[in-house]
Amino acid sequence: MEMVFDGKTVTLLGKNTNLYAQVEATGTIDQLADVLRDKYHRPVPGADLLMSDPYKELMAEVNDVKDLGSGVIRGVECDHLAFRTNDVDWQIWIAQGVRPYPCRYVITSKKVAGWPQYTVDIWAWKAGAEVASDSFKLQIPADAKKLTPEEIRELSDIPALFSGKGAN
Repeated sequence: MEMVFDGKTVTLLGKNTNLYAQVEATGTIDQLADVLRDKYHRPVPGADLLMSDPYKELMAEVNDVKDLGSGVIRGVECDHLAFRTNDVDWQIWIAQGVRPYPCRYVITSKKVAGWPQYTVDIWAWKAGAEVASDSFKLQIPADAKKLTPEEIRELSDIPALFSGKGAN
């Protein structure tokens, strides 16, 4: 699954299925996350890292923090931190050095049987002027079939039970 947002439209492409969908969603990434969660009832795991104030988003409900030392993610030495909330536990690995960035983000759902985890690995992190403007254009194969949002059962590889409706 690849998702691209250009400030006006979000495009989802299922690379293995050759299916895609587009939704108008003018605004910021913060607003896009709200539209996907509220209007389409889809979770957006990892979106907290992309919000305008990630600290506020991530730390709002944290009730315990642990520094787990360092680890290596894709050859990058990282600080490994763990956080607890009432609903989820999460961990983050932050690259050490003059240019820290998130390398891995793991969310553990404590309110779902079996405590499933969702892992986001990040590499080639770019910010500001490093990001080319054409990075927000998605090449859709000519033979790809366009779906409406209603035709998509799952907008990601996360089952619907992880949306706000079924996670109790």
